[in-house]
Amino acid sequence: MDIAILGYDDCLGLGFIGAADLLLLSRRMLKRKDAPEPFRVVTVSYDGATIRDGFGRSHAVDASFATLDNCAAVIVPPFLCDGDHAIPATPAISAAAGWLRRQHALGAILAASCNGVFLLGEAGLLDGRRCTTTWWRHDELKARYPRADAARGAALIEDGRVVTAGGPMSWIDLSFNVIRNLCGAEAAKKAADFTVVDTVPTTQNVYIPPGYVTASNSFLLEAEHIVRQAGDGPITSAQLARAIGVSERTLHRRLKDSTGETPKHFIDRLRFETARMLLETTKNPVKQLASASGFADETSFRRAFRRYAGMTPGAYRSWSQARRGVKS
Repeated sequence: MDIAILGYDDCLGLGFIGAADLLLLSRRMLKRKDAPEPFRVVTVSYDGATIRDGFGRSHAVDASFATLDNCAAVIVPPFLCDGDHAIPATPAISAAAGWLRRQHALGAILAASCNGVFLLGEAGLLDGRRCTTTWWRHDELKARYPRADAARGAALIEDGRVVTAGGPMSWIDLSFNVIRNLCGAEAAKKAADFTVVDTVPTTQNVYIPPGYVTASNSFLLEAEHIVRQAGDGPITSAQLARAIGVSERTLHRRLKDSTGETPKHFIDRLRFETARMLLETTKNPVKQLASASGFADETSFRRAFRRYAGMTPGAYRSWSQARRGVKS
């Protein structure tokens, strides 16, 4: 089975060579004595020529599109963008989009991280599919590929052999996902243990700055203000709609269009942001934080927190302290 790593000019060098090295290390560990290699790792570019990454470093590749066909999986690294965030408009990118479309049609798993997801969009492979990208490129992804079902803040989404993941370093998660799909869950776990990879947290929501989602939308700003003004008091979608001066149906539609959330999830996310801040800045017990954040009870608080953070409130507090070098 060939696992191809797509190389192209201006790609993130670490995402390109890092994915190749991680897969090669994993293959070495997974190989059994007197058994064939579980997969082959092949770096590939449009014409087989050396690529130059976004920082100007050169990387040789193993194959060209013309000499590598019918891959089991292809990993697409992100690209280093300039101020306008534009995807590189080059013949190589157009050729890559066509090659990716062909590989998928032949049965390959396509896995892209961060803004590398945009190459799958150029290939038309995001249309009608659930997908994600890094949180600060979400709005651009939705605008450029309106037929994609983009989820803000998701760590990794798999839909119809198209796998998308969040930040620039999420090629690590993609590599293990590919191993899991091709070689099984046990093999992926062995590879992760061997490379000593920490997979926590499992969502981007713990990195998105509070208020970022609503910052550029006046309707969302007003809705956020109302929810935060409610403090620890209860607020329903009906109450939020009345406070803004719209019907519940209009509230639901506008939130869905702008954030992909229902009113309840919008309220829960804002209260999750409050709880996250309190966990980082106070030593108050979880039960007290649940009330202070506006949740009806500790159970609903824990359920919502796990949904957004991918971990329990206690685990988040420990993780946050470790990141900041704070002793518990």
